[in-house]
Amino acid sequence: MTVLVLGTGNPGKLREMQQYFEADSPWTLELKPPEIDVDETGTTFLANACLKASETAIATGKWSIADDSGLAVDALDGAPGIFSARYGVDDADRIARLLRELSGKETRSAQFVCAIAVASPDGKVVIQEVGICPGEILHDVQGDGGFGYDPVFFVPEAGMTYAQMPDEVKRRLSHRGRAFEKVMPQLGAISDRL
Repeated sequence: MTVLVLGTGNPGKLREMQQYFEADSPWTLELKPPEIDVDETGTTFLANACLKASETAIATGKWSIADDSGLAVDALDGAPGIFSARYGVDDADRIARLLRELSGKETRSAQFVCAIAVASPDGKVVIQEVGICPGEILHDVQGDGGFGYDPVFFVPEAGMTYAQMPDEVKRRLSHRGRAFEKVMPQLGAISDRL
């Protein structure tokens, strides 16, 4: 098994990412050590994912994977974007701000974006992929699953919000699922060469 250090200290993110790795995967995921702190100074999701993967790989001397994701709303010129997690003090506050800022706007199209980067132990980024799930922002919360903006993000393809989706549907249709669909074959090719 080859260790793939996750460029985050969040155990919830670790559990979420493990869902994309098969039981017989040659990779084993582990959280980065808490003393490694990477400043997300990039101006795009992909830049931040690359920063986290590269700096974590260099600090640990191991393969590293990192993601950066968020919500981009067309009528708000892509906001909250890379600031999605900092758009309010908690999920309810972030949703309230989003709905307030969209008040009176006809266009409610949006997309969830997930950028994933993988770096080799020397810090070189060898995989960069982006997954996008198009949708729209509802006027009211629907569903009680998920987290963040999930209750107001409606996916026409599924006919429901992220918060209403069964886990297996969300895994397949979500921005993270779409990004991992591109990343996993490349990780397989790397493990074949190790």
